Amino acid sequence: MTLGQTLAYESMMPVYGLEYQKSPLDFGALFGNDGPVSIEIGFGMGASLAEQALRYPERNFIGIEVHRPGVGALLVKMKDLQLENVRVISHDAVEVFTDMVSDGSVELIQLFFPDPWHKRRHHKRRIVNHEFVKLLHRKIVSDGHFHMATDWQNYAQHMLKVMQTSDGWLNCSASGDYIPKPDDRPVTKFQKRGEGLGHGVWDLMFTRLAVEK
Repeated sequence: MTLGQTLAYESMMPVYGLEYQKSPLDFGALFGNDGPVSIEIGFGMGASLAEQALRYPERNFIGIEVHRPGVGALLVKMKDLQLENVRVISHDAVEVFTDMVSDGSVELIQLFFPDPWHKRRHHKRRIVNHEFVKLLHRKIVSDGHFHMATDWQNYAQHMLKVMQTSDGWLNCSASGDYIPKPDDRPVTKFQKRGEGLGHGVWDLMFTRLAVEK
């Protein structure tokens, strides 16, 4: 961590950071309003999350990231941009969604450029799997969205297959696969790095539908 990241972490996490707990958060009390909530999983260095929070002050944002320099970098951006609509959790995303997020409480979940675990023997470590997608389905409001992006074509194909074979999701793609990059998804450092290596970029957007019991 840089000195700036360390200072931001030490001074701002007590204010904007959320400790892991085994009980659901009260988003209304947390943000002081009833605005829609978006959660970004693995926000990296926080550029995308900070830009969206600045663009949509009426929305509330929660970022999940275990990489401390990334958390520090986001907090620096929050201080520079005077963002009050962001909260940060530095903990495992699966446990956060399982224990801290109430069912049917999130408008949008974003997963941008997650670790692709590109070696075949490591594919089982990919965060996008049927069990995790089923968990997210419970947490998103009806007609809410799950937005993914990756610069690894194999992972994009994996994501698409998992979503297509999971109950309760409607693909927003007119062609039944990927969508053009939305204008409000910032170009991240990871995307630029992937494009520099000659990778393409694939965005997937799915709407959460009700599932008959």
